[in-house]
Amino acid sequence: MRAVVLSSGGIDSTTAMAIAKSDSYEIYSLSFNYGQRHKIELEQAKKVAEFFGAVKHIIIDIDLRKFGGSALTADIDVPKDRLVEEMASGIPVTYVPARNTIFLSFALAWAEALNADAIFIGVNALDYSGYPDCRTEYINAFEKMANLATKAGVEGKIQFKIKTPLINMTKAEIIKKGGGLGVDYSLTFSCYDPLPDGTHCGRCDSCLLRKKGFKEARIKDPTRYAE
Repeated sequence: MRAVVLSSGGIDSTTAMAIAKSDSYEIYSLSFNYGQRHKIELEQAKKVAEFFGAVKHIIIDIDLRKFGGSALTADIDVPKDRLVEEMASGIPVTYVPARNTIFLSFALAWAEALNADAIFIGVNALDYSGYPDCRTEYINAFEKMANLATKAGVEGKIQFKIKTPLINMTKAEIIKKGGGLGVDYSLTFSCYDPLPDGTHCGRCDSCLLRKKGFKEARIKDPTRYAE
């Protein structure tokens, strides 16, 4: 069995890859250089792919800076020091327009070329920052589209499944799950606005959720934070 696994080098996508591996899938790791503020996550995604023995790791170049509209792809300040309640109150400026739709479309194309029926994505609808493309309704809609829009799907050769094993888990539960599968979280990277040397800022939404996850999981956090 083959699976395309979307990988950002972060906690969620890395845990999703660990689950795919434990389910006996051959791993084909897919990452994107989309004009994000930093490239550190791509370096970590490569290390993660090697850690899990991925058959192949591809990085696709897409310059979403030409569109902007996000603190990750335009000159917009990344929110800092927000409470969890604030993170869940609306869609933040770190949302990248249609990002998961773009990423899943590339993953679907590769999956069809590989004759792979599974695409793993580490979306999460509990400890997340309010992104609309991390919800079950969205994933179900994309999966339906995937089977309507591909030759393999229309001919009935492949029934594509978008696997979201983390969607109803808290960050702490995700970290515990990954820990049980032998994930080395020191390989992962989460920060939206890191220091030039790759240190996590410790204050953006992603860093705060990362800290919260390790604390609640009662697992030592291997991350270097600025403070």
